[in-house]
Amino acid sequence: DRWREVDSPVGPLRAVRPPVRISGVDPVMGAVPAVGEHTDALLTELGYDPADTARLRAAGAV
Repeated sequence: DRWREVDSPVGPLRAVRPPVRISGVDPVMGAVPAVGEHTDALLTELGYDPADTARLRAAGAV
């Protein structure tokens, strides 16, 4: 009962549940994000504004 199926950009994948179990709590096994899917949100959270993000993209850093 350790394996779960999760979504990914390439289709469903098998993933192992976390090693620690809490009785009565099912771990969240969300989809695997695509490369770069959360880049803008993370950079915003780190304090970068849209112009900073655009410069990083233009420079090939992200």
